[in-house]
Amino acid sequence: MSDSQRLADLLLPDIDKAIDYYENMYPPRELPEGSRVTRVAPSPTGYLHIGTLYISLIDRIAATQSGGVFYTRIEDTDKKREVAGGIDDIINGLIRYGIEIDEGFVAPGEQKGEYGPYQQSKRAHIYQCYAKHLIAKGLAYPCFCTEEELEKVRKEQEALKLRTGYYGKWAKHRDITFEEAKKLIEEGRPYVIRLKSPGKEENRIYFDDGIKGRIEMPENDEDFVILKSDGIPTYHFAHVVDDHLMRTTHVIRGDEWVSSTPKHLQLFKLFGFKPPKYIHVAPIMKLEGGSKRKISKRKDPEAAVYYYYEKGYPKESVLEYLMTIANSDYEDFRRANPDEPFMNFKFSFKKMSVSGALFDGDKLNDVSRDVISRMKVDRVVDYLLEWSAEYNKEFYRLISADIDYTKKIFNIDRDVPKPRKDIAFWQEAVDYSSYFFDETFKPCYDLPENIDVADAVKILDEYIKAYAPTDNRQEWFEQIKAICPAVGYASETKEYRKNPDKYKGYVGDASTVIRIAVTGRRNTPDLCQIMDILGYERCLQRLKSAREFYKNLSEGLK
Repeated sequence: MSDSQRLADLLLPDIDKAIDYYENMYPPRELPEGSRVTRVAPSPTGYLHIGTLYISLIDRIAATQSGGVFYTRIEDTDKKREVAGGIDDIINGLIRYGIEIDEGFVAPGEQKGEYGPYQQSKRAHIYQCYAKHLIAKGLAYPCFCTEEELEKVRKEQEALKLRTGYYGKWAKHRDITFEEAKKLIEEGRPYVIRLKSPGKEENRIYFDDGIKGRIEMPENDEDFVILKSDGIPTYHFAHVVDDHLMRTTHVIRGDEWVSSTPKHLQLFKLFGFKPPKYIHVAPIMKLEGGSKRKISKRKDPEAAVYYYYEKGYPKESVLEYLMTIANSDYEDFRRANPDEPFMNFKFSFKKMSVSGALFDGDKLNDVSRDVISRMKVDRVVDYLLEWSAEYNKEFYRLISADIDYTKKIFNIDRDVPKPRKDIAFWQEAVDYSSYFFDETFKPCYDLPENIDVADAVKILDEYIKAYAPTDNRQEWFEQIKAICPAVGYASETKEYRKNPDKYKGYVGDASTVIRIAVTGRRNTPDLCQIMDILGYERCLQRLKSAREFYKNLSEGLK
């Protein structure tokens, strides 16, 4: 038996399987040629980040459009940073925003698929098997350096103006013998397992990134840690083992991992595994003080997907917006295909931003207004009930009391060639609809400057006498036109524009007075429909209240 094999048995005596055992357990997937197997592998160290949702969307598209598989894997080896409920929050977030998961964690507490477990903390025996394989091949070794010793090395390197790290002559235990290791272990000295890197910094490696193109970097020569002292792997080692055994074809991840790619490619090569295609996605950026910075968990509420739940952005809006920043020509596709699902768009990694897409809240709102305006009213009301049940109990009480009434409210100007775009997120629906409920109606009788208070009284006097419920919008408008001559207003807009000095105002001004009286607003959807929904008695009472207000105000001004 070689010393390397003896060392492997000494360090990991409980591992009695060769890597062939796992290679056979997790065989290559039977998928059509060209199928992409993608994954999102978040750490449960907090809330679901918008960047994770963004990459998950790209993963999902890449898998779907190639007839492949998208799976979730939880990278929870850093137990010190793990947040209780973090896994459930991430998975629920993906589900909530319509990211369909084929395999892995498909729901909180539920795993599906033949390549699991899909949680790194449950795979320690697998990592240790592959680490033992490297030790037996003379490609890994135990390192007994203390934190103090490593810090001393770092300071010496800095003093000599050298690159810091555990490599070359600075790698103290690189050539440790079996006997030396056995003695230190018997003394109770803790140790980690390090890769014995065959690389040299002066050598160059090349790889083709799916977004950035051909990248050239120095070869890895660092003897980095692959197993920590507790037997748990580092990200670098676990990533390579997992993506190989789960047969990942495309690793789509943040571009902060570009610098680590030489380490990963080196591990794949040493194992003799085919590496996946790497696609490094630039982070979502924010504009601050004229310069761009990475969107921040600490500074930016919109970094958390929870922000979009609370505000009430429908999932379609968020995904549609992310598509606009994912590919530069997506908006052309949407203009040409307003009703097509976004999955029909021919997505390309090459059309993703190399420098980072800029988050634009105003654009998100514009996209969302357009999405909501094209929804059927049943969908809108279902969303409103779901959102308000969680985030606005009083609004839920109002809209759930009479669903038919609520549908009428949100169906105004909806099924028309050019629907209104008043609502960007469900939180805005609370104010949008407030005048439809007596409990939330707040009269505001502020008139435009061109309408005299005394004229407002006359308009309301005349309209109250003429007002009668009608199903015909033309007849309703004719009622308003008919009262105009009595108050010195033009019945026709053209006539007013032709002879503005002849009139105090025109029919549009008269309808504005009525609109303000009924809704407390100058700008609303179709007033005829609003009054029909509110009902004759309620409208009449509001008209009379407004008339009384203007009358008292007019008399007070005399």
